[in-house]
Amino acid sequence: MAVELCLLLLLFCGSTISEVQPIYKPPPGTLDFGFVPAKTYDTGAYHEPGPIGILFKIVHAFLYLVQPNSFPQDLIRKLAQQKFGNTQGDYQKPENVVLTLQAIYYEIGFIVSAALGLLFILLLPLVGLCFCMCRCCDNCGGEMHQRQKKNADCQRSCFATFLFVASFIISVGVLCAYAANQHLTNQVRGAKKLLNSNFKDLKIFLNDTPVQIDYLVRQYNTTKDKALSDLNNVGPLLGSKVQEQLGKEVHPALDAALTMAGAIRDTKEALENVSVSVEVLQEGTERLHANLTDVKMHLSNTLNDSACSAAQAASTCNIIRNSLNQLNINANFSGLPGVSSQLAKINDVLKIDLSSLVQKGYAAFNDTPDLVVNQTRNILSDIKNVLESVGSNITTFTKTLPVQKILADLMIYLTQSEAYVQDYFPVVEQYDFYRWLGCLILCCMVVLILVFYYLGLLCGTCGYDKHASPTTRGCISNTGGNFLMAGVGFSFLFSWVLMIVVVLAFVAGGNVEKLVCEPFEEKTLFKVLDTPYLLNQHWKNYLSGILFKNPNINLTFEKVYSDCKENKGIYTSLHLENLFNITEFLNISMYTEDVALKIEHIQINLSKIILLDEIGKENLLNFSSSGIEGINFAAYLTEINKSVTKVDLLSFANDLEARADQLPKGALENALKGHANNIRMIHNQQVVPLEQAMSTLNQSIRLLKRTSSELAVKVKNVISAVDAAQLLINNNASLVIVQETKKYMGTIVGYFEQYIEWVKESVAMEVAACKPIANVIDTAVDIFLCSYITDSVNTFWFGLGGSSIFLIPAIIFAVKLSKYYRRMDTEDVYDDTENGNNGYHKEHLYGIHNPVFTSSVEQW
Repeated sequence: MAVELCLLLLLFCGSTISEVQPIYKPPPGTLDFGFVPAKTYDTGAYHEPGPIGILFKIVHAFLYLVQPNSFPQDLIRKLAQQKFGNTQGDYQKPENVVLTLQAIYYEIGFIVSAALGLLFILLLPLVGLCFCMCRCCDNCGGEMHQRQKKNADCQRSCFATFLFVASFIISVGVLCAYAANQHLTNQVRGAKKLLNSNFKDLKIFLNDTPVQIDYLVRQYNTTKDKALSDLNNVGPLLGSKVQEQLGKEVHPALDAALTMAGAIRDTKEALENVSVSVEVLQEGTERLHANLTDVKMHLSNTLNDSACSAAQAASTCNIIRNSLNQLNINANFSGLPGVSSQLAKINDVLKIDLSSLVQKGYAAFNDTPDLVVNQTRNILSDIKNVLESVGSNITTFTKTLPVQKILADLMIYLTQSEAYVQDYFPVVEQYDFYRWLGCLILCCMVVLILVFYYLGLLCGTCGYDKHASPTTRGCISNTGGNFLMAGVGFSFLFSWVLMIVVVLAFVAGGNVEKLVCEPFEEKTLFKVLDTPYLLNQHWKNYLSGILFKNPNINLTFEKVYSDCKENKGIYTSLHLENLFNITEFLNISMYTEDVALKIEHIQINLSKIILLDEIGKENLLNFSSSGIEGINFAAYLTEINKSVTKVDLLSFANDLEARADQLPKGALENALKGHANNIRMIHNQQVVPLEQAMSTLNQSIRLLKRTSSELAVKVKNVISAVDAAQLLINNNASLVIVQETKKYMGTIVGYFEQYIEWVKESVAMEVAACKPIANVIDTAVDIFLCSYITDSVNTFWFGLGGSSIFLIPAIIFAVKLSKYYRRMDTEDVYDDTENGNNGYHKEHLYGIHNPVFTSSVEQW
C-alpha cells in the first residue's frame, strides 16, 4: 500500500505532459525556467573494504576456480518455471531429470569441494580414534623406543621445518579468519550510519517531491507572463511584422515618390540657375567684347609708333601685330533660348508640397502597429482570459490532489520503519556479538593447536642435545615433544568441528557470491527477474502487474534500477503515466488550440492608409508635362563647351610681356608691358566670373537633361508603384496579415511548447529523482549482503578451511618430530666390533631399559 501511495504522489509531476501539435513552428523566444530545486543525497552506495579487500579478491579468484561457469540464466528460469513435487512422478520426468543434471553440472565444483569436506569430517575423527588406539597398543609410534639412524639429524630438521611451515600457513589462515570475523563486526556496527543516511535520503525524496511539483506548476506563470507580454505588445510584434512585410512594397513606392518630389525642387533650382547664368553670360560677354576691342585698338596704336620701325623691333612688332586678332570673344550666348516658360510651370507644380503629401503617406503607413492594437483589443482580451483560466485550472487541480495526505501517510510509514530498524538494531548487534564470539572460539581452537605446535618447536629445538641418547634427553626437549603430541590430540578433536563450519559457510557463502552478488553486479540477476511469466505464470511483466495491475506494460526491474541508478525521475523510471492519466484533468493542448483559434480570427483592416492622394498624383503628372524636355540642350552645351575667349588672356599677356622684354629699353617696352597688365586685369575681372557662370550653367543644363530624359515614363512608374502598394494594402494585405498572424500565433504557442518540453525533461530527469531507491537496493544487496556479509563469511571459511586442511600435514610432521624430542624408554645399542644388520643390533635383544621413564609412563 505504501508503494502505491508513493507512486500516486509522484503522478502529479506529469500534469503538464500533454502533447501539442503546433500548426506552425517558428523559432520562439527562449524562456528561462530556472533550475528545479533539488537537494543532494548523502548516501554513497559504494563500499571500499580497505586492506582486507586483497583477501576478498583472493577468495573471489578461488571461487572462480571452484565455479568458473557463468551465471546460469536459462537454468534458473527453467527451474523456477518447473513444478516440482506437485505429483509423485515429477522428479522422474525426463525434463526434470535433465534440469537436475544441469544443476549438478553447474554446482559440480561446490559439490566436489563439499564432498571432500564431508570426507574430511568423517575420516579425520575416525583416523584420530584409530591412531590413538594404535598408539595405545605401542604401535604407530606409540612405543617409546627410537631406532638410531645415520640421517636422524637431517630428518629431525626437515620435520621441524615442515611443521613450522605448516604452522605458519595455519597461522596465516587463522589470521585471515579473525580479520574477516572482526571486519564483519565492524561493518555491522557502522551499518547504523548507512541506514540512517538511506532513511534521510528517502525523507528528502518525499519532502522535495511536492516542492519540485509546485515549482513546475509555478513556472507556468513564466510562460503566461511572456505570452501576456507579447499580447500587450501586439502592436510592436504583430503590427511591426505586418508593416515590415508590406513595407517591402510600400517603402520603395513612397521612396520613389519622395525622390520625385526632390527632383521637382532640383529642377526648379536648375531652371533658375540657367536663367540667371544666361543673363550674366550675355551681359558679361558684351562688356568683355568692348574691353578687348579697346585693348586691340590701343595695342595697334602703340605698334604704329616709330620705335617699331627700327630694325631691332620691327620683327617683334610684326609678330605682336599679327596676334591681335586673337583678342576676341569665342562663345556667343545671345542666341540661346530662354527657360522662363518651363520655370513658370515648375513654379505652378511646386505650389503643391508633394513632399508633405508623401510624408503623410509614410505617417499613415507607420501607424500600422496602432491600427493592429486598436483592432485586436477585444480578441486579445479573450486570449488573456484563456491564459488566466489555464493558470486557475492548474491551481485548482493542484488543490484537488491529496498530496498532503499521501505525504503524511508515506512519512508515517517511513518513520515507523526507521523506528523499527532503530529498535531492533541493538538486537542485530547482540546476535552479531554471539556470532563474533562463536567465530572467535573457532579461531581460538586453531590458536590453541598452534600454541602447542609453536611451544613444541621452541622447547624441542632449544632443549635438544644431539650428544644425548634418546633415553637421556633433557626435560625441555621432552616437554617440547609432549606439546607436539598435545597439539596432535587437539587437532583430531577440533579439526572436524572446524571443517563442519567451513563446509556450511563455503556452500552458503560461495553460492550467494556466484548466484546473487556477481549477477547483481553484472545486472544479469535483473534479466532473470524480468523473464516473462517467471514470478507469476499469468503475468508477462511482474513489476507492472504489481504496480499497475497491468502485466502487459513493458516495465522491467533492470530498466527501473538503471534509471534510478542514473538519478532519473521516478515518473519516467516507473512509467507512471500508465497508472494515472493526467490529460483527462488538464489538457494544455485544448487551451493552446483555443488560443490559436482566437489568434487566427484576428481581422486587421488597413484600408484607411492612404499612401498618396490624387492631388499628389496630379502634381506628378503636371511635373512630367512641364516642358523641360523641350529645352534645346544641344545649343546650350555647344556654347558651354566653348572657351570665353579665343585665346587664353593670361597666356597672351605673358607672351606679350616676354616679347616686350626682347625690345630695347624705352617707351615702347613699357607701353607693351602696360597693355599686358591691362589684359591680365580683364581676365581676372571679367573672364573668371564668366567661366564660373558657364560652370553653373553647365551643371544645371546637364541636370535638366538627365531629369527630362524619359520623365513621363519615370513619373508613370512612380504612380504605378504607389498604386500597386495602395492596392496591396487595400486588397491583398489580408494575406500578409494572415501569414504574420500565424507566425505570431506560432510564437505564442511556442512558449507553451517550451514549457511542456521543459516539464517533460524535468520530470524525466530531475523531479522525484529516484536515486535513493537505487541506493536502498545497493545498500541492501551490494553492501550489506555481498560486501559486508558474504565477502566476510567467504574470507572466514577460506582462512579457517586452509588452516583445517594444513592441520593434516602438521599432525604428520608433529608425530614424526615428537619422536626426536621426547625421552624414550629404550634405545638401540651400537656395537663397535660387530656390524651385523648394517651396524645396528635388534632392539629386542639389545634394548636398554630406562626404569625412571618407564615408571613415569606407567603412572601416566
